[in-house]
Amino acid sequence: MLFKTKKSHYEHLRKKWTDRHKSLQQTLFEKHKEVGRQVALSGLGGLLLLTTPAANLLPEVQLLTQSQIDKEKDTNAALAEKLKSTLPSEIRPLTLEEEQTISELLSAQFGFIVTSQIQGIGLNRSYGLIGGEQHLYRYPGDNLYKHADNATDWAMYGSAGIAPGLGAWGYFATSEAQLSEKDKLREQYYLAVQTFLAPGFAENVAQYRDFFKYRKMLVINSKTGQSVVAAVADAGPAEWTGKHLGGSPEVMHYLGLAQGPRKGTVLYFLIDDPNDKIPLGPVKIPERLAKI
Repeated sequence: MLFKTKKSHYEHLRKKWTDRHKSLQQTLFEKHKEVGRQVALSGLGGLLLLTTPAANLLPEVQLLTQSQIDKEKDTNAALAEKLKSTLPSEIRPLTLEEEQTISELLSAQFGFIVTSQIQGIGLNRSYGLIGGEQHLYRYPGDNLYKHADNATDWAMYGSAGIAPGLGAWGYFATSEAQLSEKDKLREQYYLAVQTFLAPGFAENVAQYRDFFKYRKMLVINSKTGQSVVAAVADAGPAEWTGKHLGGSPEVMHYLGLAQGPRKGTVLYFLIDDPNDKIPLGPVKIPERLAKI
């Protein structure tokens, strides 16, 4: 009898608490409908990441078919195979002859001018080890969360974090309102290169500083042929790290180097694009040039 009484009392309290909880939920939802919708969408985004195939996350995005993916892999692999015969077995600076041969090959393959020097200015090397970098602050008040446009971006690039300091040329824009699409892409696909080791840098600091600011470069994973057009936005890494340049989280992803140690061997050449026609981001060899 005593057991039955306790159970009855418990059921009464549970029902009372459940009803009150539902009432509070409804009240909060009515008072804060917009917030409620945002929270619900946020929660839904998390559930989608856990339970939904990647192809369904962003239905508005035109995903590559398997045949297109295979074709691109084949093209990348073909480029890597062509480069294999011209690259040294060890990671070292290329000779002038090697740089010339490779720049001509890349120019023919991609359809734009790829070179180790422009106006007599170039880096100390064009073949070396790249390491993963963090995101950069784009404007005063920027933060890591604002770098992700959607749940997929956050899942892929959010864990890289954001650097405590600014890039070599400071903020990309003076305010969030002034942040252009070009500014966003420059941070998204940025490189840190050893400008301070470039021949002639110490004697011409101002000239080299202006020359390298947002300068476009072609970066290629020498083992897979995956390629990205990126902009120079920072200086580094330090010599003692053993690395020769750094890439943004997005650059590393499209080079196929975002997992594990987040580093790998790459070729990195300047792009001669005075009219700003070549877009930043992952790049593939045009079909008409793939067989050259």
